[in-house]
Amino acid sequence: MKKMAMLLMLITILSKIFGFARDITLSYFYGASNISDAYLISTTIPMVIFAFIGTGITTGYIPMYSKIENSNGIKEANRYTNNLVNVLIVICTIIVILGLLFTNPIVKVFASGFEGETLALAVKLTRISLFGIYFTGLAYVFNGFLQIKGNYTIPALVGFPFNFLVILFIFLSAKTNIFVLAIGSVTAIASQLFFVLPYVYKKGYRYKFVLNIRDEHIKTMACIALPVIIGVSVNQINTLVDRTLASQIAEGGISALNYANRLNGFVQGIFVSSIATVMYPMISKMAAENNMTGLKKSLSEAVSSINLLVIPTTVGAMIFAGPVVRLLFGRGAFDTNAIFMTSYALFFYSMGMIGFGLREVLSRAFYSLHDTRTPMMNAAIAMGMNIILNIILSKFLGIGGLALATSISAIFCTVLLFISLRKKIGPYGMKNITISFVKILCASLVMGIIAKVSYNALLNSINANLSLIISIGIGTLTYFIIIYFMNIEEVDTMVNVLKRKLKGAAV
Repeated sequence: MKKMAMLLMLITILSKIFGFARDITLSYFYGASNISDAYLISTTIPMVIFAFIGTGITTGYIPMYSKIENSNGIKEANRYTNNLVNVLIVICTIIVILGLLFTNPIVKVFASGFEGETLALAVKLTRISLFGIYFTGLAYVFNGFLQIKGNYTIPALVGFPFNFLVILFIFLSAKTNIFVLAIGSVTAIASQLFFVLPYVYKKGYRYKFVLNIRDEHIKTMACIALPVIIGVSVNQINTLVDRTLASQIAEGGISALNYANRLNGFVQGIFVSSIATVMYPMISKMAAENNMTGLKKSLSEAVSSINLLVIPTTVGAMIFAGPVVRLLFGRGAFDTNAIFMTSYALFFYSMGMIGFGLREVLSRAFYSLHDTRTPMMNAAIAMGMNIILNIILSKFLGIGGLALATSISAIFCTVLLFISLRKKIGPYGMKNITISFVKILCASLVMGIIAKVSYNALLNSINANLSLIISIGIGTLTYFIIIYFMNIEEVDTMVNVLKRKLKGAAV
């Protein structure tokens, strides 16, 4: 698991860097303005509408395909896949038609603060972006297919053509027409599907027209996926509430939240998603074999690994929120006000990084045990808490209050998941996880202090951006030196593996 997770992290880092180039390009040409707000809402709507369905499908599809393949063979499993593909196309068609008919009220729901020219632009862009739903839905299925077949690399690479095309169309829109942005968004989403198809074909998949919504396998998958869909849709409602309130707080508020969330998501994408993606099929197999010892061990390793990587990143992001935003986005149309709003939101989002990360891993543990109800209920609690805190904190902290509400609800509900999982499977090493957490937190705080002192000292002799980069390097080195001597199991394991490889290479 660790080798594959490390490979996925490397690919994800490169993909996320490319994704930052996309966001930087958008911020350069459009800043945090009514145009960027309208564009981001137009891409958010289809994503919110279908992301929860896609996640539910992937969660239900993987165990169902494996079960059918073991019981009835590959031919029947591929028939099930074809049926699912065609059912999805029908569902997407219905969603697109409804979206085109009710675009105006849908946009108003997602951004109640939009009026006049901004509202009209968002409606027009959304009508184009809606067609990306087709490609998103099918990509979810085929990415799941490849993961079942042991190919995690190709699904991780889809971000490269996507980001390249978005960047290209941002440039073209600045030279031609704003509607090129939405066309580019759909084209980029389509590229993800066309990128994976040749590899899906190589793994033995062949398309045939099969459409039977009453198929028992589809019904069973729907039963698995429905609680996941409800749970994820609750998270999307949180996004909806955040952006609606942001549209009322300030022009460019949606864009500021988006840029801050992207930075926050960078950590999740690199560390959390890589570990969770590799872990899920593995622990699902362990659960099916009733290998609870192996499941607990893998889960404990995943939690500690995320703590090891996310906690120092949290401390660093909180300390350097302003300089990081200035370094990445502070040019072109991205003015001082945009930098302030984005860094303000990033500071509060950073507080919840560990909550977001651990919730993702713990939810997968419940899914592997065929318990999708507990994460669903947890997500519902998070939604209720987030909405209440949004309303309260935004009055005092503005955009920052929306980010802080999200962080608090994520941390609270992650604690609830830990408790629920303990009741479900018994002890799974919480004592060791807690001790490791405290050690990592102490190392991270020391790292943060040293990095901040270094940054302030360097500002007197070199420019801010170079000072930031050097300070982050000093902080990172300090952190790894400290944890090396802290007797943390995951660190010792990684060091021993590295030593063996170095000895092998020397021989």
